[in-house]
Amino acid sequence: MNLLNPFNISWRFFRVWQRNLVVYRRIWKVNFLPPLLEPLFYLLAFGMGLSTLIGTISHRNIEISYLAFITPAILAINMMQNSFFETTYASFVRMYYQKTFDAMMATPLSLGEVITAEIIWGATKSVFATAIMLIVLSGFGLVKYPEGLLIIPLSFLGGIAFGAVGMFFTGIVPSIDMFNLPIFLFVTPMFLFSGTFFPVENLPHWAQQLALVMPLTHLVALTRHLCLGLVTMELLLPTIYLLIFSILFFPLAIIVMHRRLIQ
Repeated sequence: MNLLNPFNISWRFFRVWQRNLVVYRRIWKVNFLPPLLEPLFYLLAFGMGLSTLIGTISHRNIEISYLAFITPAILAINMMQNSFFETTYASFVRMYYQKTFDAMMATPLSLGEVITAEIIWGATKSVFATAIMLIVLSGFGLVKYPEGLLIIPLSFLGGIAFGAVGMFFTGIVPSIDMFNLPIFLFVTPMFLFSGTFFPVENLPHWAQQLALVMPLTHLVALTRHLCLGLVTMELLLPTIYLLIFSILFFPLAIIVMHRRLIQ
């Protein structure tokens, strides 16, 4: 294994991805339940609770129900959580407690291939969970097709973005308990202020500008457009943002993990 070049990456990373898939299949019932039940809980809480109080919301000059407004946010949050928590807590356990990374690095695999596989596996889990949630939400008529099918590849892009930044945090946190900081300072603000439960336009101007920096804001915007069947040029900028975010944090994740495990 080349320890000096962190970007020594080939298609061998697919073997690591396969290993994670085998483990996933062994506990598929546990992994299947959250994306199946989570949208039902949200629909029950918001559909029978807040939706009756709020009524409709104006989005892009279209009056939609509050339930239709938050449905894309549910999907986007699911994409974020599946990939981010897979490359933080799950990857940290494989690295530090199970010593899985050490075993892999004793093979011809490079560290770059291991980390690449971890990030792509996180994105794959986002796709699996999103597909399940789409089936559930579609049963309530909350996703318009065929535009809604584009949410599947979008979930992979969102998974790469949040999987990469999750792996970046894994490379810099000293212990598993310290993941509370990126969750509190990074994930929670996005969960609340990225156009998830109310329009970004309702925030003060400075907060709107801050929201535009958050990757979840753009993922929610893309998902909301696709759920409503609005495929327009407005999708271009948030897509470019997520691509740049992924391109930036993917190599950063490899670099910090190389420093942690090799140097």
